[in-house]
Amino acid sequence: MATELTWLGHSAFRVETPGGKRVYVDPFLHGNPRCPERELEPERCDLVVLTHGHGDHVGDTVAIHQRFGCSVVAQVELRGWLTGQGVADAGAHNPNKGGTVAVEGVKVTLTDANHSSSTPDGTYAGEPCGVVLELEDGFKLYFAGDTNVFGDMSLIGRIYAPDIAILPIGDHYTMGPREAAVALELLGVARCVPCHYGTFSLLTGTPEGLRRLAPPGVDILTPEPGETLTV
Repeated sequence: MATELTWLGHSAFRVETPGGKRVYVDPFLHGNPRCPERELEPERCDLVVLTHGHGDHVGDTVAIHQRFGCSVVAQVELRGWLTGQGVADAGAHNPNKGGTVAVEGVKVTLTDANHSSSTPDGTYAGEPCGVVLELEDGFKLYFAGDTNVFGDMSLIGRIYAPDIAILPIGDHYTMGPREAAVALELLGVARCVPCHYGTFSLLTGTPEGLRRLAPPGVDILTPEPGETLTV
């Protein structure tokens, strides 16, 4: 089975792994104006992974966990807050940056990100993170989370060698196309899926802007919300 990546609008994604697992990353579904109606109620979920605590990333995590009993991996402070919201405590699912946990055959590693992080009720949620998912067949996806570009992205490329990068490009709250293009240089990836753009009027960065600036040979993949890519 190939890896399938579905963009659900904003920074929300669904990953279907080669082993048949369904993973949601930053599942902001209800309240997300770009999430298709047919995607608002997941059919199943084996794992939720979060980059940070802001409401447009935590999204439907608690409801999804309560419906399916799925594992939830998040940075240690955020994971503690989620436990208080009814997400069953799992001490092995609360890594910090540089840490890796294996859940349902999927390896989840938290990387650095430059942003902020607090929960919808204002609770401190630790630091924001990026995420590297290594799937059952060794395929690796790098979700940068909300961030600007930073030089140590070259270390993420060197250490984890992701096969595809999912980068925010909207500007204002994250990097825009100009910084995302440099991020692609630092990461050394050949494929990129841009996200965190077009959801709200402040997010003015576009995939076309990234294409104009991206390093030669990098394929900028631009699914519509709800569209699935075989990667």
